[in-house]
Amino acid sequence: MSRKKRTQISSRKEPRQARSTELVTAILDAAIQVLAKEGAQRFTTARVAERAGVSVGSLYQYFPNKAAILFRLQCDEWRQTTELLSSILGDSRKPALQRLRTLVHTFIRSECDEAAVRVALDDAAPLYRNAPEAKEARASSARAMDNFMREALPNASKSQQSLAAKLIKTTLSTVGKQFSETPRTPAEIKAFAGALADMFCAYLDGLANPGCQLRIAGPKRARQVSNTSSI
Repeated sequence: MSRKKRTQISSRKEPRQARSTELVTAILDAAIQVLAKEGAQRFTTARVAERAGVSVGSLYQYFPNKAAILFRLQCDEWRQTTELLSSILGDSRKPALQRLRTLVHTFIRSECDEAAVRVALDDAAPLYRNAPEAKEARASSARAMDNFMREALPNASKSQQSLAAKLIKTTLSTVGKQFSETPRTPAEIKAFAGALADMFCAYLDGLANPGCQLRIAGPKRARQVSNTSSI
Protein backbone atom coordinates (compact mmCIF):
# COMPACT_ATOMS: atom_id res chain seq x y z
CA MET A 1 0.00 0.00 0.00
CA SER A 2 1.44 3.36 -0.99
CA ARG A 3 1.77 6.06 1.61
CA LYS A 4 -0.39 9.13 1.33
CA LYS A 5 1.66 12.09 0.18
CA ARG A 6 2.11 14.68 2.90
CA THR A 7 0.88 18.18 2.21
CA GLN A 8 3.72 20.68 2.00
CA ILE A 9 3.21 23.31 4.68
CA SER A 10 6.49 25.21 4.51
CA SER A 11 6.95 28.35 2.44
CA ARG A 12 8.76 28.02 -0.89
CA LYS A 13 11.18 30.83 -0.08
CA GLU A 14 11.65 33.79 2.22
CA PRO A 15 11.41 37.33 0.81
CA ARG A 16 14.78 39.07 0.52
CA GLN A 17 13.94 42.43 -1.02
CA ALA A 18 11.61 45.13 0.28
CA ARG A 19 9.16 44.61 -2.58
CA SER A 20 9.04 40.87 -1.91
CA THR A 21 8.48 41.48 1.79
CA GLU A 22 5.61 43.82 0.99
CA LEU A 23 4.09 41.20 -1.29
CA VAL A 24 4.23 38.49 1.38
CA THR A 25 2.77 40.90 3.94
CA ALA A 26 -0.09 41.74 1.57
CA ILE A 27 -0.76 38.03 1.01
CA LEU A 28 -0.83 37.27 4.73
CA ASP A 29 -3.05 40.27 5.50
CA ALA A 30 -5.44 39.14 2.78
CA ALA A 31 -5.33 35.59 4.11
CA ILE A 32 -6.43 36.77 7.55
CA GLN A 33 -9.37 38.64 6.01
CA VAL A 34 -10.44 35.67 3.88
CA LEU A 35 -10.06 33.30 6.80
CA ALA A 36 -12.16 35.48 9.09
CA LYS A 37 -14.88 35.86 6.46
CA GLU A 38 -14.94 32.43 4.79
CA GLY A 39 -13.50 30.06 7.39
CA ALA A 40 -10.98 27.28 6.80
CA GLN A 41 -13.30 25.19 4.62
CA ARG A 42 -13.77 27.93 2.01
CA PHE A 43 -10.24 29.28 2.28
CA THR A 44 -8.49 29.08 -1.11
CA THR A 45 -5.36 30.51 -2.68
CA ALA A 46 -7.50 32.07 -5.41
CA ARG A 47 -9.57 34.02 -2.87
CA VAL A 48 -6.43 35.14 -1.06
CA ALA A 49 -4.75 36.28 -4.27
CA GLU A 50 -7.86 38.17 -5.33
CA ARG A 51 -8.15 39.92 -1.97
CA ALA A 52 -4.43 40.78 -2.00
CA GLY A 53 -4.64 42.12 -5.54
CA VAL A 54 -1.93 39.81 -6.87
CA SER A 55 -1.85 36.94 -9.32
CA VAL A 56 -2.06 33.35 -8.12
CA GLY A 57 1.32 32.81 -9.75
CA SER A 58 2.87 35.53 -7.58
CA LEU A 59 1.35 33.92 -4.49
CA TYR A 60 2.76 30.52 -5.46
CA GLN A 61 6.27 31.97 -5.54
CA TYR A 62 6.16 32.01 -1.75
CA PHE A 63 3.36 29.62 -0.75
CA PRO A 64 2.88 26.32 -2.64
CA ASN A 65 -0.69 25.83 -1.40
CA LYS A 66 -3.28 27.06 1.07
CA ALA A 67 -1.89 24.79 3.79
CA ALA A 68 1.41 26.68 3.66
CA ILE A 69 -0.41 30.00 4.12
CA LEU A 70 -2.42 28.68 7.06
CA PHE A 71 0.72 27.25 8.61
CA ARG A 72 2.50 30.60 8.30
CA LEU A 73 -0.44 32.36 9.95
CA GLN A 74 -0.46 29.80 12.74
CA CYS A 75 3.30 30.12 13.27
CA ASP A 76 2.93 33.88 13.54
CA GLU A 77 0.13 33.41 16.08
CA TRP A 78 2.24 30.97 18.11
CA ARG A 79 5.17 33.39 18.11
CA GLN A 80 3.04 36.36 19.15
CA THR A 81 1.33 34.41 21.94
CA THR A 82 4.63 33.07 23.27
CA GLU A 83 6.25 36.51 23.20
CA LEU A 84 3.22 38.00 24.95
CA LEU A 85 3.22 35.36 27.68
CA SER A 86 6.98 35.61 28.21
CA SER A 87 7.06 39.42 28.32
CA ILE A 88 4.21 39.71 30.83
CA LEU A 89 5.15 36.86 33.15
CA GLY A 90 8.86 37.65 32.94
CA ASP A 91 8.52 41.27 34.06
CA SER A 92 10.00 40.83 37.54
CA ARG A 93 9.59 44.55 38.30
CA LYS A 94 5.93 43.85 39.05
CA PRO A 95 4.42 41.58 41.72
CA ALA A 96 3.65 38.07 40.51
CA LEU A 97 -0.10 38.26 40.99
CA GLN A 98 -0.26 41.57 39.14
CA ARG A 99 1.54 39.96 36.21
CA LEU A 100 -0.88 37.04 36.25
CA ARG A 101 -3.87 39.39 36.23
CA THR A 102 -2.40 41.32 33.32
CA LEU A 103 -1.85 38.10 31.40
CA VAL A 104 -5.42 36.90 31.95
CA HIS A 105 -6.99 40.19 30.87
CA THR A 106 -4.70 40.51 27.84
CA PHE A 107 -5.20 36.91 26.75
CA ILE A 108 -8.99 36.90 27.06
CA ARG A 109 -9.28 40.21 25.22
CA SER A 110 -7.01 38.91 22.46
CA GLU A 111 -9.01 35.68 22.15
CA CYS A 112 -12.23 37.64 21.69
CA ASP A 113 -10.71 40.12 19.24
CA GLU A 114 -9.30 37.34 17.05
CA ALA A 115 -11.99 34.71 17.57
CA ALA A 116 -12.97 34.28 13.91
CA VAL A 117 -9.41 33.72 12.71
CA ARG A 118 -8.52 31.50 15.67
CA VAL A 119 -11.53 29.23 15.13
CA ALA A 120 -10.65 28.89 11.45
CA LEU A 121 -7.03 28.06 12.27
CA ASP A 122 -8.21 25.47 14.78
CA ASP A 123 -10.23 23.83 12.01
CA ALA A 124 -7.03 23.52 9.96
CA ALA A 125 -4.95 22.33 12.94
CA PRO A 126 -4.67 18.67 11.79
CA LEU A 127 -2.38 19.90 9.01
CA TYR A 128 0.34 21.05 11.38
CA ARG A 129 -0.36 20.14 15.01
CA ASN A 130 2.66 17.79 15.04
CA ALA A 131 5.03 20.10 13.16
CA PRO A 132 8.34 20.97 14.91
CA GLU A 133 7.21 24.60 15.13
CA ALA A 134 4.08 23.53 17.01
CA LYS A 135 6.09 21.49 19.49
CA GLU A 136 8.55 24.34 20.05
CA ALA A 137 5.72 26.83 20.61
CA ARG A 138 4.17 24.58 23.26
CA ALA A 139 7.56 24.05 24.89
CA SER A 140 8.34 27.78 24.93
CA SER A 141 5.06 28.74 26.57
CA ALA A 142 5.47 25.92 29.08
CA ARG A 143 8.96 27.16 30.00
CA ALA A 144 7.68 30.70 30.53
CA MET A 145 4.91 29.49 32.82
CA ASP A 146 7.25 27.15 34.72
CA ASN A 147 9.75 29.98 35.28
CA PHE A 148 6.95 32.19 36.56
CA MET A 149 5.76 29.56 39.01
CA ARG A 150 9.25 29.07 40.42
CA GLU A 151 9.33 32.78 41.17
CA ALA A 152 5.74 33.08 42.38
CA LEU A 153 5.85 29.93 44.53
CA PRO A 154 9.45 29.68 45.77
CA ASN A 155 8.51 27.57 48.78
CA ALA A 156 6.24 25.16 46.94
CA SER A 157 7.47 21.78 45.81
CA LYS A 158 8.50 21.26 42.20
CA SER A 159 5.45 19.07 41.64
CA GLN A 160 3.15 21.78 43.02
CA GLN A 161 4.76 24.39 40.79
CA SER A 162 4.43 22.15 37.75
CA LEU A 163 0.80 21.33 38.51
CA ALA A 164 -0.07 25.00 39.03
CA ALA A 165 1.56 25.94 35.72
CA LYS A 166 -0.30 23.24 33.78
CA LEU A 167 -3.62 23.93 35.49
CA ILE A 168 -3.56 27.68 34.84
CA LYS A 169 -2.26 27.36 31.28
CA THR A 170 -4.81 24.69 30.33
CA THR A 171 -7.71 26.44 32.03
CA LEU A 172 -6.86 29.82 30.52
CA SER A 173 -6.60 28.35 27.02
CA THR A 174 -9.72 26.18 27.21
CA VAL A 175 -11.98 28.66 28.98
CA GLY A 176 -10.74 31.54 26.84
CA LYS A 177 -11.55 29.61 23.67
CA GLN A 178 -15.06 28.74 24.84
CA PHE A 179 -15.80 32.26 26.07
CA SER A 180 -14.67 33.88 22.81
CA GLU A 181 -16.88 31.67 20.64
CA THR A 182 -19.77 34.05 21.41
CA PRO A 183 -19.48 37.78 20.59
CA ARG A 184 -18.79 39.72 23.79
CA THR A 185 -18.98 43.35 24.85
CA PRO A 186 -15.94 45.07 26.41
CA ALA A 187 -17.75 45.05 29.77
CA GLU A 188 -18.38 41.31 29.55
CA ILE A 189 -14.76 40.64 28.63
CA LYS A 190 -13.49 42.75 31.53
CA ALA A 191 -15.83 41.11 34.04
CA PHE A 192 -15.04 37.58 32.87
CA ALA A 193 -11.28 38.14 32.82
CA GLY A 194 -11.45 39.73 36.26
CA ALA A 195 -13.31 36.77 37.73
CA LEU A 196 -10.92 34.30 36.11
CA ALA A 197 -7.91 36.24 37.40
CA ASP A 198 -9.44 36.28 40.90
CA MET A 199 -9.74 32.50 40.79
CA PHE A 200 -6.14 31.99 39.65
CA CYS A 201 -4.76 34.45 42.19
CA ALA A 202 -6.70 32.84 45.04
CA TYR A 203 -5.33 29.46 43.99
CA LEU A 204 -1.72 30.67 43.96
CA ASP A 205 -2.24 32.59 47.19
CA GLY A 206 -3.40 29.38 48.84
CA LEU A 207 -0.32 27.51 47.64
CA ALA A 208 2.01 30.30 48.74
CA ASN A 209 0.29 30.62 52.12
CA PRO A 210 -0.92 27.15 53.14
CA GLY A 211 -1.87 28.45 56.58
CA CYS A 212 -4.37 31.01 55.31
CA GLN A 213 -8.09 30.41 55.75
CA LEU A 214 -11.03 31.29 53.54
CA ARG A 215 -14.28 32.18 55.22
CA ILE A 216 -17.66 33.35 54.01
CA ALA A 217 -19.44 36.04 56.01
CA GLY A 218 -22.93 36.70 54.64
CA PRO A 219 -22.83 37.86 51.02
CA LYS A 220 -19.22 38.98 51.29
CA ARG A 221 -16.14 36.81 51.21
CA ALA A 222 -13.34 37.68 53.60
CA ARG A 223 -9.93 36.19 53.27
CA GLN A 224 -7.42 35.81 56.08
CA VAL A 225 -3.92 35.91 54.70
CA SER A 226 -0.78 35.39 56.72
CA ASN A 227 1.79 38.18 56.88
CA THR A 228 4.43 35.95 55.34
CA SER A 229 3.04 36.05 51.81
CA SER A 230 5.77 35.52 49.23
CA ILE A 231 3.69 36.78 46.31
